[in-house]
Amino acid sequence: MEDLGYWLVFNRVLGIGPARLRALLNHFGDLRTAWEADEGAWRAAGLDQRTVRNLAEARRRLHPEGELERLRKARATALTWSDPAYPPLLRRIPDPPPVLFVRGSLAEADRWALAIVGTRRPTAYGRQVVEWFAGELARAGIPIVSGLARGIDGLAHEAALKAGGRTLAVLPCGVDRVYPLEHARLAARIAEQGALLSELPLGAPAEPGNFPARNRLISGLSVGVLVVEAGATSGALITAGHAAEQGREVFAVPGSIFSPASQGTHRLIRDGATPVTSPQELLEALNWSTAVQQAEVQLQLLADPVEARLLEVLGREPMHVDDIARAAGLPVAQVTGTLAVMELKGMVRHLGAMHYIRGLP
Repeated sequence: MEDLGYWLVFNRVLGIGPARLRALLNHFGDLRTAWEADEGAWRAAGLDQRTVRNLAEARRRLHPEGELERLRKARATALTWSDPAYPPLLRRIPDPPPVLFVRGSLAEADRWALAIVGTRRPTAYGRQVVEWFAGELARAGIPIVSGLARGIDGLAHEAALKAGGRTLAVLPCGVDRVYPLEHARLAARIAEQGALLSELPLGAPAEPGNFPARNRLISGLSVGVLVVEAGATSGALITAGHAAEQGREVFAVPGSIFSPASQGTHRLIRDGATPVTSPQELLEALNWSTAVQQAEVQLQLLADPVEARLLEVLGREPMHVDDIARAAGLPVAQVTGTLAVMELKGMVRHLGAMHYIRGLP
């Protein structure tokens, strides 16, 4: 992407997040023009004086070409809002990260990834549960998303890899770093059989404030979140909260009523999370008994770029055909005709009154 370097430098400016970056794009049209503008133009675009000072200072020390070179040396890639390869599930969350750094590779199958999270101090029961669920789901063709943390997260990644499946790890630091350090070998294997992901710039260390933000990406990249053993104050509960806000399914594995490690999971179930006691039960709850195999066939049939664009726009929430056309930037007549063909292929479902949802998981 020609202007990727400008996305990378803006991503390193303190105080410029998704909302301010959108304002700059709306005002200037592209980030190169925004980067080269004067301070008066930045203020006219809505930036406050502190952010203007931060941006001016960043422009003196940062260079788009230098950021691209750092990316190349890290053997990483970066996807932006304007990139068609940006994960469609993540694109639909509130304030998706403007830049997503990737070490490894993303795949079409990641469209139906499932997150597995839980305590950093699992019991023997929790270890057995996560290895069973992650292994069976990975064998069914479902990529496993987690946070590379000690405990349940690391075990979920390990089980997916052992089963020969894909796994994605969302980091609380730059993708050129690993946290925790004892998972360095695991991270290298994930990069070969999936991807390491982060919204943070290269070189960013793991700091306390990064973890809650990281958790929203774990759920944002997934169609649902499975919580395996979470104490009353576990960070996994934050991930489950983000999932609920993003309209994603939340599942929890029941544990012993006497175990502190299951206090959080039981609270989730009490508050509406779906309890599951086997991988098959989870697959059935998501109507995934044969969905993955169907999805793989459908993706092979996806030769039409219009169909591909409509699948990017559609999700699990019903959309009217007018809204679909507006979001896709296509004429309503073309969208209506394409949707009719896609319904015959099983790619979308018509719910009546010109409302559609994805047929893929």
